[in-house]
Amino acid sequence: MEFFKKVTKIDFMRARWWTAAISAVLVIGSCFSLAINGLYLGLDFTGGVQVEANYSVPADLGQIRKQLEQAGFHENEVKTYGSTRDVLITLPSPKQTMATGSNQQTQLQAQLAQALPNAQIQQFSVVGAEVGKELFTKGALALFVSLLAILIYISLRFEYRFAISAILALIHDPVLILGMFSLFHIQFDLIAFAAVLTVIGYSLNDTIVVFDRVRENFRKVRKGTPLEIMNLSINQTLSRTIMTSGLTLLAVVALLVYGGPVLFSFSLALLIGILIGTYSSIYVAGALAVAFGLQRADFLPKPKNALQDDLP
Repeated sequence: MEFFKKVTKIDFMRARWWTAAISAVLVIGSCFSLAINGLYLGLDFTGGVQVEANYSVPADLGQIRKQLEQAGFHENEVKTYGSTRDVLITLPSPKQTMATGSNQQTQLQAQLAQALPNAQIQQFSVVGAEVGKELFTKGALALFVSLLAILIYISLRFEYRFAISAILALIHDPVLILGMFSLFHIQFDLIAFAAVLTVIGYSLNDTIVVFDRVRENFRKVRKGTPLEIMNLSINQTLSRTIMTSGLTLLAVVALLVYGGPVLFSFSLALLIGILIGTYSSIYVAGALAVAFGLQRADFLPKPKNALQDDLP
């Protein structure tokens, strides 16, 4: 099944310097925003209290926030989930609550019940600051290990220039996602982090498909420069790229619109990541491979005489 009936002949590599400049500006801007604003980390990483409450009538979020502030919970986040009667409340937990046992947690729960007399508390959970810090560290470690494993795999399976290009393209994608979250002060939690890892795998899949076609075309098309081979390979896989990205985007947009506030960060990270990942697999990864000196000789089998000369 193809999106285009005929193979397109778009000169993608002609715009590689423009796209390189755009990517550089976006990456620098994202790093600048992360350095200045940081990330608005969620409860999973910072620690705190999360309360699920139910109301018999549609909840007035403004009134709930006012009641919490009057009870001394000035830093609060209130949003609905599932329905207008179900409310999710997030509070930064006091240090003493995180350090002690169930007595102070019970006292805190009683304070919340007194502050919200019309609410029926369904679930009360506490995440310690140390636990949140550990989750953040392990998440960063998981990202580093995955990138290292990808680098080793592509170096063995394809060619080291492909490996370096793919890794730089993969770093490009999550940096831009994190930059968007930082710039617009969107909460980044474990769900959003899972979306970032998903985007890395999605983008890598598109990049590998293009690189595999590049290797095949270098062996088939005898007369063609690296730029021409890269353009040909991207055009040959463009139909597949558009179909997979387009269908995935339909599901992600539906999740973003109807998923509610709880899944907002996850669906938003996926939406941004799929768009950026599709762009980077076409322009960033391919352009970098050509810039690193990709040649036909890297994919042609060595002559027998050359193999004999290499033997001791």
